[in-house]
Amino acid sequence: MRKEFLPFSTPTIGDDEINEVVDSLKSGWITTGPKVKRFEDDFKAYVGAKYAVPLSSATAGLHLTLLALRLKEGDEVITTPMTFASTVSMVILCGATPVLVDIEPGTLNIDAAAIRAKITPNTRAIIPVHFAGQPCDMDAIFALAKEFNLTVIEDAAHAAGTEYKGEKIGSLDSISIFSFHPNKNITTGEGGMVCTPDETLAEEISLLKFHGMSREAWKRFSATGNPNYEILLPGFKYNMMDIQAALGIHQLPKLDGFIAKRTEIAEFYNAAFADVAELARPAYAGYEQRHAWHLYTPLVRVEQLSIDRDQFMAELKKLNIGSGLHYKAIHHHPYYREALSIKTGDLPNADYASDRILSLPLFPKMTMDDASDVVEAVKDVIARNRK
Repeated sequence: MRKEFLPFSTPTIGDDEINEVVDSLKSGWITTGPKVKRFEDDFKAYVGAKYAVPLSSATAGLHLTLLALRLKEGDEVITTPMTFASTVSMVILCGATPVLVDIEPGTLNIDAAAIRAKITPNTRAIIPVHFAGQPCDMDAIFALAKEFNLTVIEDAAHAAGTEYKGEKIGSLDSISIFSFHPNKNITTGEGGMVCTPDETLAEEISLLKFHGMSREAWKRFSATGNPNYEILLPGFKYNMMDIQAALGIHQLPKLDGFIAKRTEIAEFYNAAFADVAELARPAYAGYEQRHAWHLYTPLVRVEQLSIDRDQFMAELKKLNIGSGLHYKAIHHHPYYREALSIKTGDLPNADYASDRILSLPLFPKMTMDDASDVVEAVKDVIARNRK
């Protein structure tokens, strides 16, 4: 057993990021300022987006995007049950109804072939989630969106650096929303970005993120600014700060290297667990892609063990190996089970995954010795708890 606890994830932050934050603190631009604009431009260039709007979180991005699309009571939005709650919560808080479609059993992405059956005259949008950093079947989703005149909103919280058929997520003809939470592939502490080819949508989200104000503070109070402003619509306080962007502008150039290390560890896990019948490894989709490997999420085949998934995670912890739960299916949470009236058996693949999924440690600062410790611990727990 290893001597020190290995967490499920920890951010990789170097001296460049630290020094840039210190520079921000000394500069006087603590909140939204020139570094936010720099990070916006850098990220937009990296993913190939026409427009990008930096925000305080991906959740804020989802909220403002749905508001800008004028969702109303009676509207429906199709999405996946295998996601964090904010994907569905924002739909409900904007007055619309989430409609859940089952997942593919291997990739855990939304089953694009099952979406058509859930489309009604009230459907307004589809929100695919690029689970764990693997892109969804976007050609199939775009074809449905075109046929039924639907908006596609990519929940790209896991997908910074992900590519679909040679194109980065963020550059497609859709709205893409990224997260920079500390456990994501790059971090700004907290933060998010909305990328879109629609200039009008980008402008409205920019207004909504900061009180509906015609000019943000740094544009009003800089040496060349004008302190006057106008409120053009009621808005929120969802702006990113310079001390966040200070991290992002140095994290972004490291992203491809981070993904390379994550991929190395994920492929090591895949090879090491190839002969472990009690563990279902994450599967690759058949189309051309670049998986960003935000998470490594095998399924524990608890029917072959004497312990359940939660007990499995507890046993790993005793061996100083951390793990995460990404995710309990949305309709397994009490509120959504009641609010969405999902019956047992309606989403069988999500039900199966929800009771068995866990996230093993995966982050760039890990060594291959760390990864070997994870494999040894997983195999040990399985060996001691086989039926």
